[in-house]
Parts: sequence; C-alpha cells; structure tokens
Amino acid sequence: MTFSAEPAGASVNWADSGFAGLAAEIERLRGEYARRHLTDLATGVLAAQLDVSVGDAAAHLEALARATGLSLADLAADVVNSVAAPGTPLAAPGTAPPLQARHQRRTTAAAEATDNVGDAARALLEGALGPLGADSLWLWRSETAGSLSLAGHAGVGASEAAAWRWLPPTCPEPFRTALADGVPLWLESGPADGCQMPGPRPDAARALLPLKRRGETVGLALVGWPGPTPFDATARRAVTDLMGMAVTVLDRPGSTLPALPLLVDILDALTHPAALLRMSGTTGALIVEHLNERAVAALGRTLSAEERHLSHVFPLTHEALARLARRASRSSRPQQAARLPATARTPPGAVPAPLLDVRVLPAGNERSVLLWNTVGDSSLATGRAVSRLHSVATFQDSLTGGRTVWSEQAYGMFGMERDEPPVPLLALRERIHRGDDGALTRLLRTLMERRTGAQCVLRIVRPDGTVRHVRVAAEPLLDGDTVTGFVGVYQDESAMHRTELALSATFDRLTVVRDQAEMRHRLALQLQHAIVPEVPDLQELPGGLVVAARYRPAAEEYQVGGDWYDVLPLSDGKVLLAVGDIAGHGIDAVTGMVALRNAQRALAFTGRPPGPVMGWLNEVTLRTGDGITATAVCAIYDPVAGDLVWSSAGHLPLLLLRDGRARLLETPHDILLGAVWSPAYEERRIALRPGDTLLLYTDGLIERRHDGLGVGLARLVATVEELADGRHLGLLVDGLLGSVMGDTDDDTCIVAIGVL
Repeated sequence: MTFSAEPAGASVNWADSGFAGLAAEIERLRGEYARRHLTDLATGVLAAQLDVSVGDAAAHLEALARATGLSLADLAADVVNSVAAPGTPLAAPGTAPPLQARHQRRTTAAAEATDNVGDAARALLEGALGPLGADSLWLWRSETAGSLSLAGHAGVGASEAAAWRWLPPTCPEPFRTALADGVPLWLESGPADGCQMPGPRPDAARALLPLKRRGETVGLALVGWPGPTPFDATARRAVTDLMGMAVTVLDRPGSTLPALPLLVDILDALTHPAALLRMSGTTGALIVEHLNERAVAALGRTLSAEERHLSHVFPLTHEALARLARRASRSSRPQQAARLPATARTPPGAVPAPLLDVRVLPAGNERSVLLWNTVGDSSLATGRAVSRLHSVATFQDSLTGGRTVWSEQAYGMFGMERDEPPVPLLALRERIHRGDDGALTRLLRTLMERRTGAQCVLRIVRPDGTVRHVRVAAEPLLDGDTVTGFVGVYQDESAMHRTELALSATFDRLTVVRDQAEMRHRLALQLQHAIVPEVPDLQELPGGLVVAARYRPAAEEYQVGGDWYDVLPLSDGKVLLAVGDIAGHGIDAVTGMVALRNAQRALAFTGRPPGPVMGWLNEVTLRTGDGITATAVCAIYDPVAGDLVWSSAGHLPLLLLRDGRARLLETPHDILLGAVWSPAYEERRIALRPGDTLLLYTDGLIERRHDGLGVGLARLVATVEELADGRHLGLLVDGLLGSVMGDTDDDTCIVAIGVL
C-alpha cells in the first residue's frame, strides 16, 4: 500500500496558514507581555532601593544592562531574584549569577503575565519543568467539602483532562497522603501498585506537591515525566520553588482546553472526525490532545488516561500517521492518504472502520490536525484520481443560472489561461473543428433529449491554431425529467492519435507483408522480446547467483507492454536486480520502459545505493517521461557481505523463499515514479543465505478483477510454497505462469534469483 504525500486539496488549505499564523502571533504577544512584566517588577525594585522615580529607575536598569552585557530581561530577573533571596548581590559587569535561577525567574514572570491557569501551567512546563525532563503539569484547586477541581494543565490531552477533572474528598492514593501530610511526594518509579494516577505509563516518575498559601493547603500540583526518573536535591528544590509560584495563579480563571482553544472550537464544529495531535518535546512521540464528537463516535469510545499516545488510539496506522504529521510539520504543507487500515480495536465479530480521505495539516507549535472520513467522499476521491492523470480534466456545467467549473488540466487542453472563463459544453461549437459539428450535435442531443450519458472525440482548435484531439464523456444532471446541467471528463488523446497515425504510416509502407495484422503482431512480439528477453535456461551471474526470467504478454493481438526486469553485474562486483511496470500499454509504454530501464542501468554504475538511484530515476521520469508513471524495485546484491539492499517506488513486495517457506519482505511505502518532485526513497536490507530464492514480479501475475491485492499476495505465497518442492528455478517460474493467478490480461514479468 502506498501512502500518498501529495498536498491536500483546496478545501482544507484554510488550516495551513490560519492555524500556524494565529499560534505564532499569540506566542509572540505572550513573550512580549512576559518580558514587560518582568522589567516592570525590576524597575519597581530599583525605584524603592535607590529612592528615585520610576523613570530614573528604568533608565538606570537599561544602563546596567549595557554595562553588564546582559539582555534587559536577564538583568531584570537578577534584580528581582536579589530581592526574593536577600543577601544575593547583583552581578557585576562581566559576571553572571547561576543561569538556573535567572531562567526560573523569567519563567515565573511569563507565568505571572498570563490571564488563566492553563496558560500559566503551559509557561511553567515549557520554560522550566520541560528542561528538567517533565512532560506534563496538573494544577487542582481546593473546593468546598474537601474536593479538588482541575484549574489548569499542560502537556495533557483534553480527553485525559476530562477524566481527572474532579478529585472527590475521598480521593485515591497517593493524592490523599499528599493532602493529609502536607508534604511533597517524590515518586521516582511511579505510584505503588494499585494506585491510579495520570500519566503515560504506571512506572513513569511523578512529583505530587501540596500548594499552600499562608500555611493552608489550597490546591495540589502533579508534575509528570515520561518514564522512571531519579530526583536529586537540585531537581527537588527547583520543582518546589516553581510550584510555590503556582499558588499565585490558582485564583485566576481556569482553562481545561488545550493551548489553542480556537482550534479546538473549530474541530468541534466539523461534521467529520478530527483530532488534535501534539509532538512531545522530550520523546518526540505524538499525543492525541483532543478528539471531536465525530472522532469519539468513530473510535467507539472516549480515551482513558493511558490511551493518549497515537499508538494506542490508532494501533494499526500510527506509523503512517506519524510520517504524515512529520512531513506536514517539515514542509508546512498539508499531507494526505486515500485510505489507511482500521481505526481501533473492535468487539469480536465487528468490522473495524478504516480511515478514509486522511488529511494531516500543520497547526504550528508542534501541533497538527488529523482529519478523516469513515465514509468515502466522492469529490475528494475524484479529485485525487484526476490529479494523477496529466491528460484528464473534469468539468461541470449548470443550465439553471449557475456557472461552469473546470479542473486545472482543462485550461491547458483548450490553450486558455486560468483567469479566463471556462467554456460551457453548449458553447463548445466555436472552439471545435467544423468537421466535428455533427459529433457535438449528436452528443448534446443524447444528453438533452434522451437524458443519458454519451461520449465523442472532438478536435479542439486552440487560440494559437494548434489542434488537440479530446474525448468528451458527459452525464446529464436531472431534476425529475428536467436536465439541469452536465458533468463529465475531457481526455486529451492527441498523443494517442499521433501514435496511431505514425503506426498506420509505418505499416502502410510494409507492403511486402499482405496481412497487416500479422505483421503488427510479429513486430510487437520481436520488439518486446528484444527489450525484455526470457531466460529459458538458468543463467549464472558473478557472486554465486543464478537467474531465470519469464515474460507473458498482455493479450494475443498487442504484445507490447510496459513491464521490464533487469539483472546486471556491476563494475564493483555487486549485482543490480530490478523490475518495473509502466502504466498503460502500447508504443508509449514501450518507449517509456526502454528509457527508464536504460537510465536505471546507467545510474546503478555510479556505485550509489538504491535510495539515491531511485530518486534520480524519478527525476528522469518527470523530466523526460512525457507524463508517464511507473512502479519499480531497485535492489543491489553485495556477494561479499551477502546483503540485499532495495528501494521500492509503489511496487509489490519482494518474495523470499527460504527452507521451503515463502514470505513477503517488508517494502518501503514510497510513491511511484513520475508522480511528485524530490521524494525521499527509503531502503530495506536483508542478509541472503545459500539456498535462498528471491522472486521479483509485476502485478499481472496476481491481480484479479474481483479480489484485493492482499488476497492475490496470499495466493502467491501459497503457490510458491506448493511449487518449490525440489524444483529448480526454471520449473518454478514456469509453474507460476501456468497457475494463472491473475485474470486482468495484463502483461507479466517474473524474475527468480537463486543464491548458490
């Protein structure tokens, strides 16, 4: 399965700039306000100590900053610390107090500058607790009757916060002990068995500290770490000092929303599943901060405190989702995948719901938004399909006062600029060759009078005088018996038309052969065999390899396809093993196949590994392939090390037969050749042993019209094991071709490599 990394459609582009821009502006204003707050505190201290006006004190503070070479914020932190810890002198020019004290003071000022407990908790976690290794902070406020309510939190998902929003008077251990004894609890390996606390895992370190004001406990703070952590005296003192400051913000308005409340409100308003993801600054793991109502319904449950990691919420797809999220974060562009496996564990007998139309959008501040559907969206699916075809465009016409809409590719077919209005189907006559008036009339009559779909090929005359042969396939939009518009597809068949003309002219000159069809068949067969010859007998290669290869044409009449294979000894003693499949059939597929096969051969002699070779081959496909796409596998075998390293561009997995047992090798899920610019192709490595057989093949071997690829691959594994009993490579590949596992009439390549 290939996970697409293409940018998402225009329907979600609003999140790309809006979320990240809003988050950046909020962060900038918060930082500026915190620095101003700290400077004001230091100015007041100097005014009182020097008995001068506030203006003179501010000027004196700036002069001191210039003299010491410190920033104004750092010097202000030192001034305030000298008051908080009497007897601590200000730093002389060229010297500095302990950086930890200065950093904590700046963090404290940032927290004091916030207007709610949630933002204060986030400032404390990111500014001071995070550098100590902590990844979460909880602040509960004492209420009447001895209960505690969650006033603010940071590094915590919304669903987990909801689960711990209230602690009753009979709260569980160790909360009860911390409240009763009034002293901090330092749980370096988590709480005792049977005690429940928030956190990613039971043995994660936690610090539980009562929050006191004038000797009275007014709340409780919980600092969490991602795993077991020892607490030395310095760490305990730093955490205790910071939580002493947290008491001052408990009376502010509470905040149980994530750091981007506006973003959460937007997700909650969506009519399809959505989740807010945050990357942990300490572990790099993705945390599910928030699920909207549709996401909770799709998952079938709310998240408990132990299930906020992405791997718990999406156990079958978390790796693919993490890749999309990281790509979105790095590129600042949305990413998408058409379909991912089931969303979550389901009851016995139930069918897991897959993730359809998956989109991941960057939201800034180490966050991303995950959107998906549980029912396929036809408009998104159609857009994805059309965007993969350079010669296909969609259109929609309204006959009731609406407008005509074209996809981007249609403007190129008609030779028009994007800012020009699209041409409705009813007004197309002025754009076509006069000889096609009858074809267009018949098309429109079928749509309007018979109210059924139709198609025809029209010669489109572009403004520069060139002519494009375009197939028009259209369907009427009906309201009862009234035609209200048309939807359809334009397909540019100009290249096909030119190829047909060239073939016709070529075969007309072959007058020595009376049966033109027989000559076409013979030439096509000779061309295919010249490019991709069979290896009927076992061929020995350097490095202790033997190979047998077979090619099966697509159909009896036209035996020219786009499948190829290659087994080539390289100058450094290694061996290139490759297989590929150009989309389509005919002369275009053959010429594209020849170009890619020869380019891959040349690139392999550079001595570079398969990943870079595949990346270069993609560049060749995009620059010289005239819109073709292809799947391929590039593998390099090192006979000295006995290792096989390979990369895959959307191709089927390799099959390894070892000790009579066949299995499919894990394949990188990278995009096919010719689809997008500059993808990074991953590599896989496996050590081969004497007696191993490696099988490379194309999809014609296993594809069946009414079965999925998974069924075909399972059938292939079983057939290989059945045929492998004591047979040499030639009999094995002949048996596979004779088993007729596929029924799509597609051409097929099979290459079997044995290790001696």
